[in-house]
Amino acid sequence: MDKEVFEHYLNTNRRHFLGKMAMGMGGVALGSLLMPDLLSSKKAAEEQLPLGLKHFAAKAKRIILLVQNGAPSQLESFDYKPKLNDMFGQELPPSIRGDQKLTGMTAGQESFPLVGSKFGFKQYGKSGAWVSDLFPHIGKITDDICIIKSMHTDAINHDPALTFMQTGAQVGNRPSIGSWFSYGLGSENQNLPAYCVLLSKGKGNGQGVYSKLWSNGFLDSSHQGVQLSASEDPILYLNDPKGMDRETRRKMLDHLASLNQLGYDEFGDPEIPAKIKQYEMAYRMQTAVPEITDVSKEPDHIKKLYGPDCMVPGTYAANCLLARKLSESGVRFVQLYHQGWDQHNNLVGEMKGQAKDVDTASAALITDLKQRGLLDETLVIWSGEFGRTNYCQGKLTKDNYGRDHHPRCYSIFMAGGGVKAGLSYGKTDELGYNIVESPVHIHDLHATIMHLMGLDHEKLTHKHLGRRFRLTDVHGHVVKDILA
Repeated sequence: MDKEVFEHYLNTNRRHFLGKMAMGMGGVALGSLLMPDLLSSKKAAEEQLPLGLKHFAAKAKRIILLVQNGAPSQLESFDYKPKLNDMFGQELPPSIRGDQKLTGMTAGQESFPLVGSKFGFKQYGKSGAWVSDLFPHIGKITDDICIIKSMHTDAINHDPALTFMQTGAQVGNRPSIGSWFSYGLGSENQNLPAYCVLLSKGKGNGQGVYSKLWSNGFLDSSHQGVQLSASEDPILYLNDPKGMDRETRRKMLDHLASLNQLGYDEFGDPEIPAKIKQYEMAYRMQTAVPEITDVSKEPDHIKKLYGPDCMVPGTYAANCLLARKLSESGVRFVQLYHQGWDQHNNLVGEMKGQAKDVDTASAALITDLKQRGLLDETLVIWSGEFGRTNYCQGKLTKDNYGRDHHPRCYSIFMAGGGVKAGLSYGKTDELGYNIVESPVHIHDLHATIMHLMGLDHEKLTHKHLGRRFRLTDVHGHVVKDILA
């Protein structure tokens, strides 16, 4: 075997060996645990925004996004429509529906009877905001939040709507909103990833969530969301094998980094330094993560604030408390997905349980941040992927009903991070079907969130397949009326 062939043989097997080691040590699972800094290759440096670069002064430093997966009904939460109760059982006027397309679940219905909320509403706080009796704790903090009643989206089914909310597009392979912030701003804590994801499931009819929702898309894999589980090991493959101490681990990583560097020097593959950073981040997280995920040391008044479920791993309450701890520790973007809001039938029974799951903890998170002096620099967003119809899906009875998907209007709320407190923004018609004042599209919401974080949504771009992409695509306007 001549020298050239022999060297090629060594290089090929070295790459194979390193790849196997990365897989064996959880390289795939730890692919999102990188420090979000620039790759050293010239091409990547030319195409990526330098981390920490802000286009203007930021109002917020961190974001907590509370995704109510499945789409809670705005008519049973924050958009009070007493006219619907007066018109119980009457047909939705064709002039109101217009050319709105319907899902396959109600398109075949011969009748579209109007139905108001079975639950009462009250006005709260100095703002006088109307909030359903299902959410009394959120009602008590209305002077700290901004309720937007005029959200609208393009998609009418869960998968494309949730993907649109997360990535600014209904198709896959686009970076998640958290990945964009990781890419643009990085993390405040070198021992933790910039983007963390938490999952919980409520008592209602759940829609599944999937890892593409926190994918880095075409951005570097360092910007992928890191999912924390409710198990004894919040992040898989983070612990050392039995018999390996910290000193041995350190030496192993140093030798592995040296081998990887040789490969990178020769081949220039950006995934090689990425692997080095994976192992280094995992090494640092071994001490940081167990401390942050341990909520048992929280004082009794905090446990009481979030409710007893906060001590049950994997519940919405526990994840809200953990979100506060992660955000407080410098995680740039924390995202919770709470499943169970898909009430096509038995809305009265199911939504009551769902609301109970999230009401106390959602209010507690905002209260907790405020009393710690963190709310002003932390943007909290509570939102589903679309709204619910004002007419009944399926059989309408005096005591129960269901609601289908409705992209034309829905309600969300925001708090902290430079948003006006005690504001109800936007308006729908008296039947809660169309927006009549101050519409806010998903692209507008994304543009506004980026603005609050000090980023111009038109300037934070990434070149991919010959064009420059951004979270808001070619759309979006900052909603200046809700800015404090």
